Amino acid sequence: MQSLLSSRRMLLLLLGCALGLCYRACGVTIRTDNANVQAEEFAEAILSCKYSIEKDPNPRLEWKKLGWNDVTFVYYEGHLVDPLKARAEMIESSIRIKNVSRGDAGKYRCEVTAPRDNQVLAEALIHLTVLVAPGAPLCVVPISAMTGTVVELKCREEEGYPASEYRWFKNGALLPETSTSHAKARNSSYTINKKSGTLQFNTVAKVDTGEYYCEAHNGIGRPQKCTAKRMQVDDLNVSGIVAAVVVVALVIALCGLGVFYAQKKGYFSRQPSQKARSASKSAPPKESDFKHTKSFVI
Repeated sequence: MQSLLSSRRMLLLLLGCALGLCYRACGVTIRTDNANVQAEEFAEAILSCKYSIEKDPNPRLEWKKLGWNDVTFVYYEGHLVDPLKARAEMIESSIRIKNVSRGDAGKYRCEVTAPRDNQVLAEALIHLTVLVAPGAPLCVVPISAMTGTVVELKCREEEGYPASEYRWFKNGALLPETSTSHAKARNSSYTINKKSGTLQFNTVAKVDTGEYYCEAHNGIGRPQKCTAKRMQVDDLNVSGIVAAVVVVALVIALCGLGVFYAQKKGYFSRQPSQKARSASKSAPPKESDFKHTKSFVI
């Protein structure tokens, strides 16, 4: 009798486990062929979503795009909505974007709801990355520089994704990343940062005179370059600087002598002139000067 009860308990336990597994396995299920989709700008991309249901004949399919602070519908009530409405189509439960733009990049969620199934909701996440070719970079090249100084040339573009890398050209020839790695550049002293796009001369020399331009590339589309600009490097004109200093010193000395001479001759004296003294002597007395005298006469 006791063994019979134990067998029944074991059977009930197995039946419960089977029902639990069926509840988890049965119902709506969903999967995607590619959870991380990469597509070049203006090409096509497929956001894959495939599902199966247990018994609900009318499951509800929705696509949503997840933003930083909001969620927007992409496919709702059997229709694609803007901004994909004119550029995409449904292939069963997947979305085919015919002309991908950089604004399409982001996370998408495919949701299937089947109220009559044991498991009523299933979802899949797909991340779309849009690869963008670089734009024309902006180059900053100084027109002139003095030998022995530190000079930095800059190159940057903001459109490409992934971020662009940069290379520099002098007179149409590609410059190696460091001057020591190429025989033709050993008379120069520079380094190139291919990530930031800078070309820095530690001590610029006359041999660095030439036309420079940079090129941006990220493996998407064609590399883009800026317009070539000439940099002229000249020696420091020491004799000219000395001559200018001498001229300035002479001018200061002459000004000082002129002030000394004028002060010695009394041109800066504050004493009144002879005409002013004679005018003060001949001025008639004012009426107020006689008030006291008139009082004595009375």
